[in-house]
Amino acid sequence: MPFKNFFVNVLLPMPLKQLFTYSITEAEAGFLKKGMRIAVPFGKKKIYTALVFDIHNEAPEAYEAKSIHQILDDKSIVTEAQLDFWVWISEYYMCSLGDVYRAALPSAFLLESETVVLNNPNFDEDTSLSDAEFLVYEALQQQSQLSVLEISNIIGKKNVFPLLKKMLDKKAVLLKEELYEQYKPKLVKYIRLNEAHKDEASLHQLIDSVQRAKQQHKALLTYFSLEAQTKKPIQAKKLQEESGVSSAVLKGLVDKNILEFYHIQVDRVHFEEKGGRLKSLNEHQEKAFEEIETSFNSNTVTLLQGVTSSGKTEVYAKLIEKQLAQKKQVLFLLPEIALTTQIIGRLKEYFGGKIAVFHSKYSMNERVEVYNNVLQNKEKAQIVLGARSSLFLPFSNLGLIIVDEEHETSYKQFDPSPRYHARDAAIYLAHMQGAKTLLGSATPSLESYFNATQNKYGLVNLTKRYGEIQLPEVELVDIKDKHRKKRMTGHFSDRLILEIQEALENKEQVILFQNRRGFSPVVECETCAVSPQCPNCDVSLTYHKYRKELRCHYCNYRQAMPLNCGACGSTKLSTIGFGTEQIELELHELFPNANIGRMDLDTTRGKYAYQKIIGAFEAQEIDILVGTQMLSKGLDFGKVSLVGVMNADNMLNFPDFRAHERTFQMMVQVAGRSGRSKKRGKVIIQTFNPYHQILQQVSTNDYSAMFKEQLEDRWHFHYPPYYRVMKITLRHRDLITLENAAEWFGTSLKNAFKDNVLGPTSPNVSRVRNLYIKHITVKIPPKQSLKATKKHIARIEKTFSAIGAFRAVRLGIDIDAY
Repeated sequence: MPFKNFFVNVLLPMPLKQLFTYSITEAEAGFLKKGMRIAVPFGKKKIYTALVFDIHNEAPEAYEAKSIHQILDDKSIVTEAQLDFWVWISEYYMCSLGDVYRAALPSAFLLESETVVLNNPNFDEDTSLSDAEFLVYEALQQQSQLSVLEISNIIGKKNVFPLLKKMLDKKAVLLKEELYEQYKPKLVKYIRLNEAHKDEASLHQLIDSVQRAKQQHKALLTYFSLEAQTKKPIQAKKLQEESGVSSAVLKGLVDKNILEFYHIQVDRVHFEEKGGRLKSLNEHQEKAFEEIETSFNSNTVTLLQGVTSSGKTEVYAKLIEKQLAQKKQVLFLLPEIALTTQIIGRLKEYFGGKIAVFHSKYSMNERVEVYNNVLQNKEKAQIVLGARSSLFLPFSNLGLIIVDEEHETSYKQFDPSPRYHARDAAIYLAHMQGAKTLLGSATPSLESYFNATQNKYGLVNLTKRYGEIQLPEVELVDIKDKHRKKRMTGHFSDRLILEIQEALENKEQVILFQNRRGFSPVVECETCAVSPQCPNCDVSLTYHKYRKELRCHYCNYRQAMPLNCGACGSTKLSTIGFGTEQIELELHELFPNANIGRMDLDTTRGKYAYQKIIGAFEAQEIDILVGTQMLSKGLDFGKVSLVGVMNADNMLNFPDFRAHERTFQMMVQVAGRSGRSKKRGKVIIQTFNPYHQILQQVSTNDYSAMFKEQLEDRWHFHYPPYYRVMKITLRHRDLITLENAAEWFGTSLKNAFKDNVLGPTSPNVSRVRNLYIKHITVKIPPKQSLKATKKHIARIEKTFSAIGAFRAVRLGIDIDAY
């Protein structure tokens, strides 16, 4: 039998489109499976965590295959179904498989290689070394190896690589790359009786032997008492607390071979088993539930349009219960981490220990544990609640995906690549796994509702609020007129102040919405009208009064608030516009006795910040809550009787074809936070243009009128849902190079797609983090093949990257860029 060479094709966590081939032995070929991780050398010195894609006998033609470094797993951590899904994401969204790999796995799985410095035994000690080099050399005489961080601490400098380079040239040290595991399991210390003392005679003898050591005797009696009560393993910490002894006493018992310590690996996040009964559905919810079930018989995707506070979550819970009875997994997608806090609370009551939560506020170790629980199809991860990244978990038995608030823009990943839309990807994932998808929203996206009217999706309506409560009364306040009549106090109209006062007197809560954080978006000199600009981005700095600083919301550049103008030296600086911080300060002056809270990106950076704010508001410790769009998304507060929108015009006048649709959705969602228990709520929208058709439609909650009107505009101007939209973004530090590159790319696209190409144009913020930006928009008509279009653009991209002058230009392609 002829000798065969074995090779493995691997996927690397880098933005590279192709797979790479490495040579393996016959034994390794027999052991390795698709989806296992292996460490491979790449480039001169680096080692990467690669993923096995397939094993074969064909040597690469363009290069000689290197050997792999080591095998990291004994079984696959990525399933074949996951890899198929990754391939679809990379093909549909025109990104590299490496990008998907890096985005899909928790970073702890991508083992990092660290540079380790070793002593060179062949070093000629007569070679002269500088003081810093000698310090490193001396340290290596004491220790066999040092990490880069340890060397940094020894010489007191952050950048040690120039020093190491000199030492390498002098052959004083050697370098090697070492892989290290980032994930550390959580081990809890338990205590148990030594096997030698299990029989009764031995026990009596044992108790007598510690009679004089009172603390040990007390600890031992407490141990027997706990064992009799719980019949479960006993934590060392609990035994300490219950018996009131120190850890040294327990150690003494262990040293005498009476007790012994052992460790059990536990999850960092787990929910207690509650198993409460589901709430019984009212007639409208029951009808919607039955219609969804019927719709699933003929449609894989169903859209549930339920007005705010109609009790969609209870319908979801009933559907989840049915899937759990069939031992199926359920993925519950939410747009914001803020929402998970309340939804977890509700579903925990029903399903307790079957819930796992996955989002970016969780630590790396916590995410690894959820990933492993889903991979092993454990009961404690039968329901996964998560943000968009939870799509990439290793589901093997998926029965249902629920996409709550499906219209939300948070489901779209814009940067970095892969630029996927979680709602659309969820529909494909469900299709792959033979599962059903339920999209839920009070204000569905135009695309989803259009698909439902075209019978691509099933459609179910839930038109009544839970408990037959009326939808809130919406009042539009003309602040242009109020300014003229001098009836404004700061940014508050007399009507809004009156309604807030009334709500506070009735011990009710108020939500105020302003979709801009900080104190003021612009600081301007009254003498020369110059505003401080970000040095890295083409945008004015936002004033944050609390920290007395100016901050860029694009690159996070900060500087102290200046005392005078940088251009003319004048001390007359004024602020223009307002954010949540300014509203909060004005409220303290207007209502000094009220408790005021703020919920925006600045106040919710900590891991549990959402829970604290939402918990305080639910417990009625906060009377007035000011916030950005986080507040508009599905939160449920029973005591809120008034919602105020501080300025509706910002969103309406945004240069985007979806501005009007988004404004309608945002306003209706914010309005829906009001009057959710007994009393009818009130919504006050302050605007300079109360006769705008969108605001009129919000005031009557007329979704169908908005849908028809927007659909007409979309058809007329060639936008989704009729035309597909693809956006190509080019970035470079040099404006002239970028303009030449964008012009070349734009001309190539126009030659192929004629009038369906818009641009190149500069966006509103045309420079971010010192990179200039150009956009080109490609519209794809209904009858034009998306696949053929993408193929053609990929060819243009390949030619573009082969041109030397444009090689440094960063190119990003965004399919369905809305």
